[in-house]
Amino acid sequence: MKRSEDERMGSRYKELHERLNLWYREHGRHDLPWRQTRDPYRIYLSEIMLQQTQVSTVLERFYFPFLERFPTLAVVAEASEEEVLKAWEGLGYYSRARHLHRTARLCNGVLPSTSQELERLPGIGRSTARAIACFAFDEAAPILDANVRRILYRFFRRRKATERELWRMAERLFDAKRPYDYNQAMMDLGAMICTPKDPRCDLCPLREGCRGRQAPERYPEAKKASKTPVRRAKILLCERGGAWALSQSRERFHGGLWHFPRFEDEVSGEFLGRELARYSHFALEAEIWRVAVLPKDYDKPIGFFTPKSIEELPLGGIDRKIFKKYFGVLSVES
Repeated sequence: MKRSEDERMGSRYKELHERLNLWYREHGRHDLPWRQTRDPYRIYLSEIMLQQTQVSTVLERFYFPFLERFPTLAVVAEASEEEVLKAWEGLGYYSRARHLHRTARLCNGVLPSTSQELERLPGIGRSTARAIACFAFDEAAPILDANVRRILYRFFRRRKATERELWRMAERLFDAKRPYDYNQAMMDLGAMICTPKDPRCDLCPLREGCRGRQAPERYPEAKKASKTPVRRAKILLCERGGAWALSQSRERFHGGLWHFPRFEDEVSGEFLGRELARYSHFALEAEIWRVAVLPKDYDKPIGFFTPKSIEELPLGGIDRKIFKKYFGVLSVES
């Protein structure tokens, strides 16, 4: 009975694991702070911050300041959602911060130790749960972040694959004897060698077993670029007695953040300028208007805050930009 191609490859996986481990020891990003700890909270925080955000951005601006404000998950649990959102301001994808706060309270500041339990918590998917369980508690399970996915598509020469198929491929290639080093190595390999463009196959420790190495950029199949929808709105700056109108978003995208009132119809007032904000799934073209009163049709709850108070509130990115750009002049004029 003939063995399948995967069975024939099975005898070579051990050798590939050794090469990958050697490469990781020599070239891995061992200096990353979340790799120098087994603290579940610090590992969890890094995992959710790194979703949709580059390592350099997280390190330069967010990871350490957040830990200084919230050194433990118990401190996160004791804080208000607004305080957590304020500390997250500028990092984007604010549902991550809301999920972090909910998780902290649900588990009373102490994370569970298994991926099965972790996956039940808000905002923690299968791969993130396995990463936390592996890096903090030595659970032997593969992960499936964007870098690992790309390696698997190329290694198994697949242009398309379902989520279930990708997990099967991840299990097939996994090194269960060294789960921590293997998972870290795979993430580094995807970030440094098996990159989306111009991969360095000549330096890859898995090249001898990689079926897609002759044409790596064919795998996976490129997604068709979609046109980014553009939304337009007027952002209204309305002052009353030295305080300015703000609304708090209840939408999923920016829930919990404060913003200056937005309006789509015509308004009466002083036109101040235009601003553009780009988000993951749309762009916002905004006209900035100073108005004496808000339009009668504006129906969202508002509060009035002094500039000093606004400094302490969690604002959306475009609103923080407007505050910094216009309020020095407006406060003097007022």
